[in-house]
Amino acid sequence: MRAAPVQALGDAGFEVLSVASMDAACDAVNTAPVGLALVHASSVGDWRRLRRRPGAPPVVVMEPGADVPRAVRAIRYGAVDFLAAPEDAAAVVTVSRRHAIPASGEGLVAVDQRTRGVLDLARRVASKPVTVLLNGESGTGKEVFARYLHDHSERAEGPFVAVNCAAIPENMLEALLFGYEKGAFTGAVRSHAGKFEQAAGGTLLLDEISEIDGALQAKLLRVLQEREVERLCGSRPIPVDARVVATTNRDLREAVASGAFREDLYYRLCVFPIQLPPLRERRDDVLPLAEELLQRLGNGSATLSPGARRRLLEHDWPGNVRELENVVQRALILADGEHVDAEDLQFEVAPLSADGAADADGSLDENLRDSEHRLILDTLRQTNGSRKTTADRLGISVRTLRYKIARMRDEGVSVPDSAGTAQVQAG
Repeated sequence: MRAAPVQALGDAGFEVLSVASMDAACDAVNTAPVGLALVHASSVGDWRRLRRRPGAPPVVVMEPGADVPRAVRAIRYGAVDFLAAPEDAAAVVTVSRRHAIPASGEGLVAVDQRTRGVLDLARRVASKPVTVLLNGESGTGKEVFARYLHDHSERAEGPFVAVNCAAIPENMLEALLFGYEKGAFTGAVRSHAGKFEQAAGGTLLLDEISEIDGALQAKLLRVLQEREVERLCGSRPIPVDARVVATTNRDLREAVASGAFREDLYYRLCVFPIQLPPLRERRDDVLPLAEELLQRLGNGSATLSPGARRRLLEHDWPGNVRELENVVQRALILADGEHVDAEDLQFEVAPLSADGAADADGSLDENLRDSEHRLILDTLRQTNGSRKTTADRLGISVRTLRYKIARMRDEGVSVPDSAGTAQVQAG
């Protein structure tokens, strides 16, 4: 590559590594994460060899003065873009910004090959106007990946609107999603646009979609089919111009089989499914994530001792990235100075004792929370995992129970979908 594009990439914040051969490029990919490969045109088999490497970056093929058929051929064989004017520094920067997989970002670290593979999938589907279903355990960063989809789509300049379907009472969720007209219910003193309307030109994230009830599932299905929404007490349909991304921490196929989730809605949502790996399966991300969190949550100068690094790598992370964030936050409080040692990493938080510290204001709340968790888990075991029967016995609504279960999972509590033993891993 000529000096001007290389200089422009450096000025744009990219770290550029120039190599003289495809063998050297493959070695570079094996050695460290590479966000994008800009390759000069050669035989298709040559650069496709790079694309087949585990954790390989997207490839942009550059060939001065090439015609359209050659560009089409490159795209067909796996290139993400084609540059017929590689000496154009501005074009090189634009293409790189569009396709490069970031090594890290706000809450997003992609060093492990599995994570980079997921980001590669997300980047490929981002530009396509299809519904995406992100499936992953609580705390795996589903909203972060949803934002990545949005930021790399043609709707990136539009709004990103997120709705936590598990956290909103059933009688409010419909009005929140679809909007309402004045007088639709007590307190509706003016008309209000719903989230589908608010996300016009952008992306609507339906977080924990598995937690919505059957009646609302039917209405959501109609919106996705007809691409229009009608406000509560409204008299006219409103076109929907929002890309929908849904997330779940449950296996929706099992929910369909049990009758808890509509099969037709599942297929509407699951146009392009992406499975997010748990943190225990992306070990190469643990330390980079911890270091990114140290910088973001601390004052920018905190470091991890070798013992702390070993302990982080030995942990199984049942609460995933959210648990790691909690552990890092506690370590920053407990650390003596700016050096985090192994003993500063507290994976399970025990109630404070009189010997260790004065009574804390939150200790009673923690004890009540733990008692509630045990009660819910015990009742779920007794009812073989039935949400409805459990809710009836506890005297709460099914939606409230689902919300509490979602919060428990966020805190690292393993809640079985059916009969089984749940382990509490706080953090």
